[in-house]
Parts: sequence; C-alpha cells; structure tokens
Amino acid sequence: MNLIVGTYTKPGGSEGIYVYQFNIETAAFKLKQVNKGIENPSYLAVSPDQKFIYSVNESGKNSTVSAFSYDPSLGSLKLLNKQATGADPCFIITDGKHVISANYSGGSASVFGLKADGSISPLKQTLQHTGSSINKDRQSAPHVHMAQFTPDGKYVVINDLGTDKVHVYAYQKGSASDVLLPHDSVAVEPGSGPRILTFSKDGKYAYLIDELFAGVTVFRYHDGSLEKIQTTKITEEGFSGENGAAHIQLSPDGKFLYASNRGSENKITIFAVEKGGLLSKRGIVSTGGKGPRNFVIDPSGKYLLVGHQYTNNIVIFERDMNNGSLKDTGKRIEVGAPVCLVFTATK
Repeated sequence: MNLIVGTYTKPGGSEGIYVYQFNIETAAFKLKQVNKGIENPSYLAVSPDQKFIYSVNESGKNSTVSAFSYDPSLGSLKLLNKQATGADPCFIITDGKHVISANYSGGSASVFGLKADGSISPLKQTLQHTGSSINKDRQSAPHVHMAQFTPDGKYVVINDLGTDKVHVYAYQKGSASDVLLPHDSVAVEPGSGPRILTFSKDGKYAYLIDELFAGVTVFRYHDGSLEKIQTTKITEEGFSGENGAAHIQLSPDGKFLYASNRGSENKITIFAVEKGGLLSKRGIVSTGGKGPRNFVIDPSGKYLLVGHQYTNNIVIFERDMNNGSLKDTGKRIEVGAPVCLVFTATK
C-alpha cells in the first residue's frame, strides 16, 4: 500500500505531503516521494477512483483547498488548482462530485464542485454556523471540525465543536448552488466538544469522539436521524489531567473501535463493539509519542499507525485481530508534524 501523510509545514517543519511504500505483511516502509511546497496540508481526502488527492491548506484567513492529480506508482502529486475557503480548514471530504471542507476558525463549511479533470470549481455554497457553548476558552464561537457523508450517501453530517451540536444536512448531489440543506441537528452534552464521527460498516451506528470531555457518544443512525444510545469516557477511572481527544476509527471487521487522547494522556483506548452497537472498554495503551492527532488502521487490519504532531514521528503498532489489543513493533517513521494518515493502492 501507499501511506500518504499530511503534515504541518509551519511550525511543524515538514516539507509538504509525504508518500511511503508500506508493506502490510511486515510493516516495512520506504519513502517514495516528498511533495514539496504545499502549505500546511493538515488533512487529506482521496477521490473514490484514487486518481486525485484533495488537501486543506490551513493558513488563517488566507486558507485554501488544493486539488492534485495523483500517480500512485511514483507517489507523486501534481497541483491542479486551489480555491479560497473559510479560515483554518481542518477536515476535507470528497465523493468525486463535490469537495467539502470543515473550517474550524471560520465556523463554517465550504462546498465546491469538481471538474472532469479533478480540479476544484469555484465555491458553490458556504454554511455559516452561529452560537457558542459553556467552555469560554474553546467555545466562544462556532468551530466546525468535521464533515462526513452518511453511508447511504443521502446526507452530510457536520460536527460543530464550538456549539456542541451535530448537524445533518440533506445532500443535493445534482444542485448547482444549494448542495446541502438543513435536515436535523442533535445537541450533545454541553462542553463536550464534538470532533470526529465515524459510521459502522452496516451504516446502523455512528461513533462520535468529544474532544473536550474525552468521551465517545454512540448513536443509532437511520435515514438522516441520529439517536443517542450511549456515552462513555476514553480515559481511565479518576483521570484528572488535560484532555484533547483527537481521532476515532473502527477496525476493518467492525469488531473494535479505537480512540486517541492527546493533552497529558497521549494514549489510545480500545473498545469492543458489542451487540446493538454499544461499546465496552478493553484497554488503554500509550501511543509512544506526544500529540497523537491522527491514526490509521491498514486495510488488512494488521497494523495501526499513530501520527504524533509534537514528537514528529509515526509509531507502528501490530493489532491482535481476536482481542483488539495493540503491540508496539518498535518501528518508527520519522516525519515532521504528521497529522493525517491515509492508505491507497500503489497502482
């Protein structure tokens, strides 16, 4: 597989987007290409046909989203074009028809069309959120942190860390302007800070990691509706340190869920997915670095790789497929401020 790594170039010290060859049998890796001159490509999205890669360029009010053609055999990216977006985009998605960015500081989501050559068309729609919540330091304004297509492709879910709300928009795929229409919203616990949401393979459940409370909220999902059925912490009993929950992902077989916490923890919590989509905690493991902003499980499910923003490395764990436990392989990929990890085929 190719492992594509998005980074912070300022102040992270990286040079852009890195592509590694990664052996999913042995966890051996080799740098294929450093795609230089790309400012703060802190989150990436790959087109469904894997011919194009889309990146945010996180740079305050001057932020953009970029489109690249992608040669997987060489690991090379060629810039097609850029479009201005809201301030500090931190998440980007594509279905091959549209690109949507979640703009953290801007408190908005930007919707762009795509041209036949993979380049990004001018802005179609801006969804500007309003409001605040109880954490005065982090929630004095809206902070849109994620956009995600629902498994049925009919809706887009947008998390707002600043207002403690999860919004569901109807997705009008063929529309020229109003691509996303308000459909529903769910309020989560005040002060929790909803960050990233992922769906179960069968599309019946959704799992939301709350950054500020370091918790996971479980929802039952059906046709644009999210029904809360469980909340659980990713920290150990009695933990009183600093939270900074970051990422969440299910194993390829859907049997285990992993959630990372930064702050003073720097750990990953392992949950088993039980009957009815509910979670039971199975273990907590140190990530072996500082700032586990993002991690990825390879498509075979054998390895879990954790990108550390502040110790500038990717730590490779081997997964036990039966019980979900993680074992540090001792292997490290040294790279500046890795904050987004994505696997693609090599050709």
